Formats: sequence, C-alpha cells, structure tokens
Amino acid sequence: MGLSTHVLDTMHGCPAAGMAVALYSTQGEQATLIKRLVLNHDGRTDAPLFDNDSLKAGTYRLTFDVAAYFKARGVQLPEPNFLNQVSLDFGVAHTDQHYHVPLLVSPWSYSTYRGS
Repeated sequence: MGLSTHVLDTMHGCPAAGMAVALYSTQGEQATLIKRLVLNHDGRTDAPLFDNDSLKAGTYRLTFDVAAYFKARGVQLPEPNFLNQVSLDFGVAHTDQHYHVPLLVSPWSYSTYRGS
C-alpha cells in the first residue's frame, strides 16, 4: 500500500509547508539516501514516498529539517537550538499494508505514530 508522511506544526497550528525531508534505507548503522523532498502546502509529499509496488520490507529513516523550517517561519531559536533535525527510524514488515509516518512538531517537542 506504500509509504507516506505528513507533518503538522503544533506551534502555529498548521501543516509544515516547506519543510525539507530526507528518506533513507538503513542497515544497522549505515543509511543510504533514497530521496530528498520538500513538503507541500498541506505538509505532505506530492506523491507517496513509495508506491505499492516499490515498497520493500526493511528498515528506513525519515529525517525532518525542523530547525530550518522554524527559522524560515521567523521563530527566534536559541543557539544551539533544542531540535535541529528529527530522525525517525522505523521498520516495514508487511508491504501489503500502508505505512503512514506522521510527525507533530514544535521547536521544543515532537511525537509520531504509525498512522493509516
């Protein structure tokens, strides 16, 4: 069913439009970049990160450029800022299921879960 993500800016109460995201495949400590993208006006990618046919079982990492996003929004962050990039490591066991990885984020906190 593919892989998707969605980011909500909990500080401003809106989608995190313009946030940079990178997708990696991982094997142990090694990470291989698959793609970089920027989230659209709805805080989502324009297309799935993987469609139904290309998602493979394995481990992955999504890295969200949180500090750059909030700085671009004009938020005054301390140096060093509390959150710079948020990396989420996750596994895909069932390629016949949809994996949705949402991120709810502010400059000081984040949460995630496996969505549908």
